[in-house]
Amino acid sequence: MSDPVDYVPFETTVTAPGETGAGASAELERLYDVPVELAVEIGRTQMTIRETLALGPGSIVTLNRLAGEPVDLLVNGKPIARGEVVVIDEEFGLRVTEVVASEAAAPVEDVPAEIPAPVLTPDPIAP
Repeated sequence: MSDPVDYVPFETTVTAPGETGAGASAELERLYDVPVELAVEIGRTQMTIRETLALGPGSIVTLNRLAGEPVDLLVNGKPIARGEVVVIDEEFGLRVTEVVASEAAAPVEDVPAEIPAPVLTPDPIAP
């Protein structure tokens, strides 16, 4: 049998939700240097492997988002804000226009499980 282990309890500072006391601030400061991945998602689509393998230079992939719609800012894959894409000194950026409510308060719409593939039809005006 193994020897018993003695655990020393940590000192905790209990704060009410939304409270910004010195204890809550000090606890939050521990997380300031934790790296997270930020990504801007302009849209999604779904295709078959055949359609994916057929992609090449000049191919166009239709996304599930309209031009001019806000794009999503994701932190570690979770949406936290929406905004508009801007170009600053030849680099892309994001101007945040809306902070997304937390999932507990109001769930963010997820991308549908199945996005209909675009249907290619012949041009009716072509001879």
